[in-house]
Amino acid sequence: MYNVQMVEKQLMKQDVVANADALSGSIKETGRVAVYGIYFDTNKADLKPASDPALAEIVKMLKADANLKVYVVGHTDNVGQFAHNVKLSQDRAASVVNALVSKHSIAAARLTPFAAGPAAPVASNKTDEGKAKNRRVELVAQ
Repeated sequence: MYNVQMVEKQLMKQDVVANADALSGSIKETGRVAVYGIYFDTNKADLKPASDPALAEIVKMLKADANLKVYVVGHTDNVGQFAHNVKLSQDRAASVVNALVSKHSIAAARLTPFAAGPAAPVASNKTDEGKAKNRRVELVAQ
């Protein structure tokens, strides 16, 4: 008896994980929203190009409500030292703010970067899936 497994090679499909209406709805309902789809290399704060679709949806949301001001809150998992993770999350939040201001002409006065580091997990840091959920950027209404 033989067991044959076929593997097909294709480009990875990446769905936009953020959409302006959903972001806005969550902020109106709860005052905050996690924006998955903003990507950084491990231990770095430079936005990856794959973040552009999520940033575009944030821009749509902000342009639809000219009075909305938000804290851009960076979060990390608990791997590494606490102080380093807080600094990393601050740098990542600042990168998002800088991109929104410089590339998308959002007024800087509407955006405040903030670092939460690993202090506000939404899932257990005991699993890779939980750590991935904890590495996020949130928008919190001011």
